[in-house]
Amino acid sequence: MAAAAAVPGALGTLQAGRARLVAAYCAGIGPGWRLPGSWTGLLVGPAIWARGWTPAAGGEAWRRGYSSEVKTEDELRVRYLEEENRGIAVLGINRAYAKNSLSKSLVKMLSKAVDALKSDKKVRTIIVRSEVPGVFCAANLPVPTIAAIDGLALGGGLELALACDIRVAASSAKMGLVETKLAIIPGGGGTQRLPRAIGMSLAKELIFSARVLDGQEAKAVGLISHVLEQNQEGDAAYRKALDLAREFLPQGPVAIRVAKLAINQGMEVDLVTGLAIEEACYAQTVPTKDRLEGLLAFKEKRPPRYKGE
Repeated sequence: MAAAAAVPGALGTLQAGRARLVAAYCAGIGPGWRLPGSWTGLLVGPAIWARGWTPAAGGEAWRRGYSSEVKTEDELRVRYLEEENRGIAVLGINRAYAKNSLSKSLVKMLSKAVDALKSDKKVRTIIVRSEVPGVFCAANLPVPTIAAIDGLALGGGLELALACDIRVAASSAKMGLVETKLAIIPGGGGTQRLPRAIGMSLAKELIFSARVLDGQEAKAVGLISHVLEQNQEGDAAYRKALDLAREFLPQGPVAIRVAKLAINQGMEVDLVTGLAIEEACYAQTVPTKDRLEGLLAFKEKRPPRYKGE
């Protein structure tokens, strides 16, 4: 920033202003993010999965591929996947009696889970899904998040899905922001995230009409990235989410976090500022051990062994 400020005239003022803006964006992500010159990697604290939670009861794992589970009064289940899925965490919402509606208690538990996930370097991708058959749900995380919609995602459920980076759904799923039927408006980010996902005009049409879309219709308007025919187990979207997460796992974890930061922040500003944000984010990956490992692995013609450092 000092170098930019030293440039004479209007150009120096513009560059200094852009540098301050980029610094503000990086600072907004939280402690540990630094601009080039002081960057030493993403700083994270120790894992805090156990905060406010109790260990899972004994018994077999819920599904093959899960190595550990943490429960929050059974309404929100956090699981680490293992074996070839190691590095993937699953947030399972389980309020069957209320069709997964977002209660104050569930929102509080989700907030605690998000805080824990933010500081866990071992987690590289997060899948949000329902553990109630046929229902999805009636964060601002630094790693990729995937919403797997295998059933209903109405109101707050769709707003939760819209907060994820990627959405996949079964063709039989039902999605919509239906709040205007109750003489209220979407209050969990729907009026802001839906237009950004599918465009202002169509978002207004869907919110004004409280229309509910199936998976094929949602794919046609760009609300979801992938649509699958539902299987007998009722988890087609979840299986697709797992496939996507597996594609992310081999990539450099610091690079993925910084790429997400650059995309998210760049979309909120003009192109010139966005390119400045990209430049700052790119510089954050240069001094990492992962970058050196990637180059060495390429030279030795072997898969890289990234550590997120």
